[in-house]
Order: sequence, then structure tokens, then C-alpha cells
Amino acid sequence: MIPVGEVIGTWIAVGLTLMMFSFIYKDNPAFKFGEHLYLGISVGYYVNIQYWSTIYPLVFQQMQQNHNYWVLIPTLLGIFILLRIIPSLSWLSRMSFALYIGGFAGYSLPLIVHSLLLPQLSQTLQPYGGGVGPVINQIIILLAVFSTLIYFFFSLEHRKTVGVISRVGIVFIMVSFGASFGYTVMARISLLIGRFQFIIDSFRGQ
Repeated sequence: MIPVGEVIGTWIAVGLTLMMFSFIYKDNPAFKFGEHLYLGISVGYYVNIQYWSTIYPLVFQQMQQNHNYWVLIPTLLGIFILLRIIPSLSWLSRMSFALYIGGFAGYSLPLIVHSLLLPQLSQTLQPYGGGVGPVINQIIILLAVFSTLIYFFFSLEHRKTVGVISRVGIVFIMVSFGASFGYTVMARISLLIGRFQFIIDSFRGQ
């Protein structure tokens, strides 16, 4: 016999799923209730996770066990970000955002160059050879990269030859956006199929 708690939990999950799907018909109170419940539970869950996995070990334990009070400086900077909701103290958040954005930019720039820019450059400049197919493929990649970069090069007016090349770049950009959108749709459809399968299995099992 299936435990009562599991049955109730399954029916709650099915009900919340149907509340979310009810938005397909129109905006309604059931959808708003499910949406607010989902957001509230998600925020509460992640706040609890972040507290016990980040704030407690890196702030409170450091001060209690290691007597490391330097952690109060980044803690205060984090609190300054929250003060943005108070108009009279919102100016304090600018210091935190400036340090965070500057530090993150300086830290991530070399990583982006090594992980994205250099591999893209090496893939673009592959040696030509290995048959007609790979050569054509490499020429298309080179043309796509060059024309796309020309499209985003705004120091030159996009007229005549530069305009033609930039329009070719637009075509490749649209193809890239279309492929990304297709992958996104496939991923969402996969999630939708999973929820439908969950509902069907729930009704069959009960």
C-alpha cells in the first residue's frame, strides 16, 4: 500500500503542475497562486542553502574558530548591496558594485581569452586539407567569423563592400540565433514531456 504522505505529496505536485499549465488558457488566480508559491519556496530554500553553505562557514565560523575578523570587510560590502532598497543609504551600494564588477572583470578577462577567444581563433585558422568537404567547411567558418566581426565593427560606415560583408554577417548571426533557439525549444519540450509523463504516471499509479 502506498503511504498516505506520498499520495498527498504526489497530488500536490500534480495540482501545482496543472496550475502552471492553466496559464496557457489565460492569466488566472490559480496560476498566480502557484507562481507565488513556487517563487516563495525557491527563495526560502536557496537563502537557507546559501546561509549554511557560504555565510555560516565563511563568516561566523571564521570569526569564532579562527578569530579571523577580516571577513567582516567583505561581509559589510555584501550588506551595502542590500542597502540599495533604502533610498537614503543606496549610495553605499555603489562601492560594493564597483569593487565586485572591477574584480570580476579583472579575474574573468584572462579566463575568457583563454577559454573562448583563443580556441575560437584556433578553430578558425585550421589548416586547409583533408578533402573537398573539410576545405569548404573551413572556408564557410572563416567567412562567417570575418563577416560577423565586420558587422560589429562600427568605426567604418557600412556602405559598399563593407555593407555587403556586414549583411553576410547578419545572415550567419541569424543562423546562429535560430540554432540556439531551436536547442532551447527542444530542451523546454523535453521538460514539458517530463511533466506530462509525471502526471500520467501519477494518475496510473493511483
